[in-house]
Amino acid sequence: MKDTANNKSFTLWPYAIVVCMILFMAYIAMFVYKAMKQDVGLVSKDYYEQEIKYQDQIERVKRTQALGDVMVNYSAEDKTVLLQMPATYREKNLTGTITLFRPSNDKLDKQLPLELGRDQSQLLDTKDLESGIWKVRVSFSDGEETFYSEKTIQIQE
Repeated sequence: MKDTANNKSFTLWPYAIVVCMILFMAYIAMFVYKAMKQDVGLVSKDYYEQEIKYQDQIERVKRTQALGDVMVNYSAEDKTVLLQMPATYREKNLTGTITLFRPSNDKLDKQLPLELGRDQSQLLDTKDLESGIWKVRVSFSDGEETFYSEKTIQIQE
């Protein structure tokens, strides 16, 4: 009779499989933990209220396009944005706001008053804005009707 104790050889395979499974489970647990810590809030805090008012927004955009849309030109050399109103607004006394909206971070948004010069234009300084995609939203009124225009710009360093 052969001694079975002498024929047993030591193998690492069962231990390696168990260690791999433990490492994989730890990786999945870490992934779930990090995913749960991510902020998945909406970009805008009052998103649902904005959706209800969306038809009014469509009407404002149509009125703006009918009279001529706002021109937005970004100059990387001067780090400025030039807003130019069409000539059709020249006779109107316009008041409103300009919102510099950062889609990736709502904490960087800036709101400025609409202060047009004699040539129906306004120059905005962008030196303090981070580089990336920005939306220039111009909401204005002539006292009777409201208008809205939105353009996307790429701020470069």
